[in-house]
Amino acid sequence: MPAGTDTINYRVVDENGRRWFAKVYRGDLERERAAIELAEFARQGEVPVPAVRRTLDGDLICARGPLSLWEFVDGETAEGGITGARWQSIGTVLGRLHRRLAEHPAATPTKQPAVGVRDVGKAAGSFDRVIDGYASRTRLSSFEQWAWEAAKERRGLLDRAGTILAELPDLTVQIVHGDLASPNLMLCGDDVAAVIDFQPPSPRFTAWEIARIGCDPRTVMLGDDWIDGLPELLLAYRDEHPAAHADDLVSSVAAGCAYTLASTYPLAEPLDDPAAVNPALELYARARHESALVMLERLPDVRERLRERLRPRP
Repeated sequence: MPAGTDTINYRVVDENGRRWFAKVYRGDLERERAAIELAEFARQGEVPVPAVRRTLDGDLICARGPLSLWEFVDGETAEGGITGARWQSIGTVLGRLHRRLAEHPAATPTKQPAVGVRDVGKAAGSFDRVIDGYASRTRLSSFEQWAWEAAKERRGLLDRAGTILAELPDLTVQIVHGDLASPNLMLCGDDVAAVIDFQPPSPRFTAWEIARIGCDPRTVMLGDDWIDGLPELLLAYRDEHPAAHADDLVSSVAAGCAYTLASTYPLAEPLDDPAAVNPALELYARARHESALVMLERLPDVRERLRERLRPRP
């Protein structure tokens, strides 16, 4: 199946005609095992996560491959963007996910300064490296030329990203999915069919993860509908996760905007991992860059709208 970065994915049909989803690993198996365990933990909290088939020895990963085997879920990823009733459906599942993962024994939820969402000072060095790397090349492809210009533009916006984070209140840090972008959310019509591809348990800002899916570049680039849709997602999130703090919800766009502005991915891929560069990645790079600029431009209006819609209940 044409998906996966750290894995090679296959659709498998057994002798009884049942379909399975197989992931063949190329990386650290202990990290992969921890990620599967987190997925199982979420599934036990009624989050729609595919069931993993254990080996005859009871392991999560079969040494021959090495691979893991999962129930096959029909549906499509959210890469087409979030529209209509999907906002509420995704908000409900995301709220349930964060409510469940707040109980994970690896970390107790805490409040931390929002500047921890992204180390802007470190990001400056990363952008300088990318900019200098392109400048040192004698020839650039059209995408490399664009990535070079985009990196210079974003480098100039890092102070604004830092200011955005510095002005936010302390935000919640807890165990989260870790990679909840649209390719890892399976939809069947307007319903969420499955949450897939968890990362190993690691504490991160819930506001950042909300923005990962609620402000996914593929959705933002569809037009301004995300500005009205995001409050619907957050209201459904709060209904499912009443203990969620309003600051985390209202700050989600700001956290996502600052994080994306200060991220060199995938602008740096032609330098760091040329084999990963393909038309799909190039398209995503352009969408991610443009969506960061759109979020920055619309941030005051969107934050005010979120404050209005998410006022504490009487």
